[in-house]
Amino acid sequence: MGAQLRVYRQKIKSAQTTKKITRAMELISASRIQKAQARVAASEPYSSAITRAVSAVASYSNVAHVLTTEPERIDRAAIVIFTSDRGLAGAFNSQVLREAEELTELLKSQGKEVEYFLVGRKSVGYFKFRRRSFERSWVGGTDSPDFDTAREIGDAVLEAFLRDSSDGGVDEIHIVYNRFVSRISQVPIVTRLLPLEVVESEEEPDAKHEVFPLYEFEPDAETVLDGLLPVYIESRIYNAMLQSSAAKHAATQKAMKSASDNADKLITDYTRLANNARQSEITQQISEIVGGADALSSAK
Repeated sequence: MGAQLRVYRQKIKSAQTTKKITRAMELISASRIQKAQARVAASEPYSSAITRAVSAVASYSNVAHVLTTEPERIDRAAIVIFTSDRGLAGAFNSQVLREAEELTELLKSQGKEVEYFLVGRKSVGYFKFRRRSFERSWVGGTDSPDFDTAREIGDAVLEAFLRDSSDGGVDEIHIVYNRFVSRISQVPIVTRLLPLEVVESEEEPDAKHEVFPLYEFEPDAETVLDGLLPVYIESRIYNAMLQSSAAKHAATQKAMKSASDNADKLITDYTRLANNARQSEITQQISEIVGGADALSSAK
């Protein structure tokens, strides 16, 4: 009984230590979510302004630009996968990789070759473990993304898109990332980045108060698109990185909260078992004492 009691006490101590770690990680993630949400909110005005500018050029000009024109035939496609550098985030990385695999199967069923651009150590480790090739990777900055990395990713995907498919280029590019919905919900998103799909606003303007603007492009619409679209791609990628970062911190907080609750349950269960073992040990000791006393009385 004594050995069993020591085992239970050791397990209680281990669960308490684990709870301290998970609780600390939960609090750290909770503080980082606020900063990540603030960065997402701060990037929205710039992203919206770029979107309106690109929409204006694409909607009010008849130029056939390479970034906005659907190719006649798509032979090669690229997927940019956004994961985290660290784990302990529940299904955060697995659901993104699962969406990427489903997208890969869809593209291959359409007769397209697929290549990958990876963001985050988890996606790189996933591909290396399975000995699958990828074009480029970026690691080390997923917890706090910076715009320089987004610009580098944007330049890489644009270079691949503008290169001829016979020289290893691609005809379309998709991005897969987790979008932050709330601290409870993080949704994997699949979006085609190139060729650009400009979505018109669903809100109808008030004819009495709003006048549709007339646009004039200098020097010409194609030059304006050449300048705007790379910036637009960078802003979309940067927004995806910020969304993924906020979603990762939320997923980590949720996972660590669950781990802390499980540690509490283990501590309760092992405490009950330890009390039962201690009670059995005390009962056995009393029985031995009583039995010894009875034996001495019988001997007299």
